[in-house]
Amino acid sequence: MTNQIPANAARRFSVAPMMDWTTRDYRAFARTLTRRALLYTEMVTTGAILHGSPRERFLGFDEVEHPIALQLGGSDAAELAECAAIAEAWGYDEVNLNVGCPSDRVQNNMIGACLMGYPEKVAAAVKAMQAAVSIPVTVKCRIGVDEQDEDADLARFIDTVADAGCDTFTVHARKAWLQGLSPKENRDVPPLNYPRVHRLKQQHPALHIGINGGIKTLAECQAQLEHVDSVMVGREAYQNPWLLAGVDEQLFGTPGPAASRMDAARAFRPYIQRRLDEGAKLNHITRHLLGLFQGCPGGRRFRRHLSEHAHKDGAGLRLFDEALSLVREPSDDASPLQSAATSPDNRQPATA
Repeated sequence: MTNQIPANAARRFSVAPMMDWTTRDYRAFARTLTRRALLYTEMVTTGAILHGSPRERFLGFDEVEHPIALQLGGSDAAELAECAAIAEAWGYDEVNLNVGCPSDRVQNNMIGACLMGYPEKVAAAVKAMQAAVSIPVTVKCRIGVDEQDEDADLARFIDTVADAGCDTFTVHARKAWLQGLSPKENRDVPPLNYPRVHRLKQQHPALHIGINGGIKTLAECQAQLEHVDSVMVGREAYQNPWLLAGVDEQLFGTPGPAASRMDAARAFRPYIQRRLDEGAKLNHITRHLLGLFQGCPGGRRFRRHLSEHAHKDGAGLRLFDEALSLVREPSDDASPLQSAATSPDNRQPATA
């Protein structure tokens, strides 16, 4: 393990697991901006790990990504325990159980947010996973689903799972409406209820309580950290990755690895070449950088050049360097403490 920062120390700020977005290439890119943040994989189901092949497809990561957590989707305690043990053997620093994803596909397989209605099942899973590994086992959940009471039912869920041995929860401060809202709508339509998560921490001072949902700036992160133990940021960390450049200094008190956006892009070049040598397509890697230069002169040309050409056969570092030549960072570049006003596009990641 090249980065010896343990998951518990890094959890103060983490990047949320997002399907199709927090891939190994995005995570490696994120490390050019922050060494300290805890990074999460996309959710991986127990079935994919136990029956999929090759396993590298679902579990592979680069050493630079530490500290890194694997998020599991599943509900069978024995299968989750087996997958947690596999994750530890592969070198993951944490295993997280998804109890927040609202998609129809996972509901039908008893995965994700629907598990909030079955706290005893989650407790049994956590207990089995903890017995199988020595790394932290954590839970990411919502404040409720459908008609659940955000106070009584959330309290019962947390109490039940905590009694089974779980001491770390990251709570998306929205309900998930499994009946009536699409997964995309569940990311924005249910109102945020930050005070409920704050009260949860007040009621459980011995537990690690993190907050997730709608947070867009490091100033907001700092404000949340006055009430909870950690902050998880999703879409903004992906669509405006320069936000991550301020995390180490502002939230951990240590210098970050990138003095400028161009420094981060250039530092990523050796990784790009290594992945190209392994057979990866350039566009599969560089799609995660499209938001890096938003707000900079030439930022749109940078995005357009990669979007129009990176998918072509033979596209490599030369094309990437051509795209970089089209952009210029202003001398008074905005601090990562501030979020950019616009995102590079309207794509929405799937996150719990």
